[in-house]
Amino acid sequence: GDPNQIPTKGREFIWVDTTARWRIADAKKFLESVASEAGAQSRLDDIIDSVVRDQVSSSELIELVRSASWEVPAEREAEIKQEVAAEREAEIKQEVTRGREEITRTILAEARKIIPQYGIELVDVRIKRLDYIESVREKVYARMISERQRIAAQFRSEGEGRRAEILGEMEKGLRQIRSTAYRQVQEIRGQADAEATHIYGEVYSRDAEFYAFSRTLELYGEGANQNAVLILTTDSDYYRYLKHATPAETEPLPAVGARDAKRP
Repeated sequence: GDPNQIPTKGREFIWVDTTARWRIADAKKFLESVASEAGAQSRLDDIIDSVVRDQVSSSELIELVRSASWEVPAEREAEIKQEVAAEREAEIKQEVTRGREEITRTILAEARKIIPQYGIELVDVRIKRLDYIESVREKVYARMISERQRIAAQFRSEGEGRRAEILGEMEKGLRQIRSTAYRQVQEIRGQADAEATHIYGEVYSRDAEFYAFSRTLELYGEGANQNAVLILTTDSDYYRYLKHATPAETEPLPAVGARDAKRP
């Protein structure tokens, strides 16, 4: 017959489409009760549809779509745990006592109790298709979308956590590198200062006057630039060194306030 809209035991409305094979077992009864093939088809539709409705409404949806012997493959258990919510995981792993095959056999057995009175033998009954009605299908799709979004959010959360962990490790490594580099710089600088002090000490011990003159030149050089004009007084160390360095036969140095410009 035509597909029927039937509620399951859990109140999920589904479309159920069945098919059956039959044959005439008693021609006399057949002609007296249904008269023709069309009459037999109509009577079979009524009987089978009634039995199917009774069996579907007393069964859970999972029993209608699964066999009793089906189990979650061991290699997919981890994947299922990751991809579905806890309640959905329990539903998937739910033990089924009456599977689709058992329900189909029950439908056939119940229909066979009624049909022989019409001179008909019912050979087989099969459920061709099960489908949600439109309103239930939309809810199922919404739940699937929600599960996908939850999984995506979980992946993003794990990714953000891993990102923070990596950044933390990187920052820790950078601080360690900076600390090591700073320590090495200070050690090198300390060694250089010690070496410079040692060299200055040796120079001073050899010629204190030359050491003082050299340091004076360095200090003037550090404080001057290309356009600087140096004004010296007669009591300055620099003027005193220049005066003592002037040979006796040369002209004396200019008086106080003379300008010493750097020649190009």
